Amino acid sequence: MRLNKNLSYFVANKIVIDLINAPFVKLLKDRSVLVEAIKNIIDKNIDKEKELDTKVKEMMAEHYEDIEVQHADERQLFFMIKKRLAPEFGIIMNYDDRYSDYAHQILDELYEEYLIEYEVNDNQVKNVIFKGFKDFIKSYEEIDDIVYEKIKRMKAELIPGSEQYELTYDRLFKEELSKRGML
Repeated sequence: MRLNKNLSYFVANKIVIDLINAPFVKLLKDRSVLVEAIKNIIDKNIDKEKELDTKVKEMMAEHYEDIEVQHADERQLFFMIKKRLAPEFGIIMNYDDRYSDYAHQILDELYEEYLIEYEVNDNQVKNVIFKGFKDFIKSYEEIDDIVYEKIKRMKAELIPGSEQYELTYDRLFKEELSKRGML
């Protein structure tokens, strides 16, 4: 699953909760400081991927006529170009590898900025962070389905994309995160 900035706070919060619960990690600053530091790292990486997507779209726009004449599958072409340019932008295409890289970046930042301390192997702490990503992704898909079903069963018909739909979705999403101890 591809992360976006709307979710980065929730992912960061989940990771901090997992670090708090890890018996071998000690937080040296307030929880909110760690959440913000992690969110900034995630957001920075999301921005890099957006830059890559923009570059790919520009390249495809330059060759739009050729793409049309060839009847090329635009989605497949987009992915192929993105995959080829990804290393130039520092983007890892495989999500597990990407989240592992994020975990390294987060661990480095938290340690170097004296936000946490630990007396175990770096990989143990990195694995807590990586697992936080994986658990959030898994939960997100389940929560999204639950929230969608709840909205669908409401008496008032909400139109996807409308302000009322988005507000209701956000409220229900946060309720589900809270039920799971992720908020």
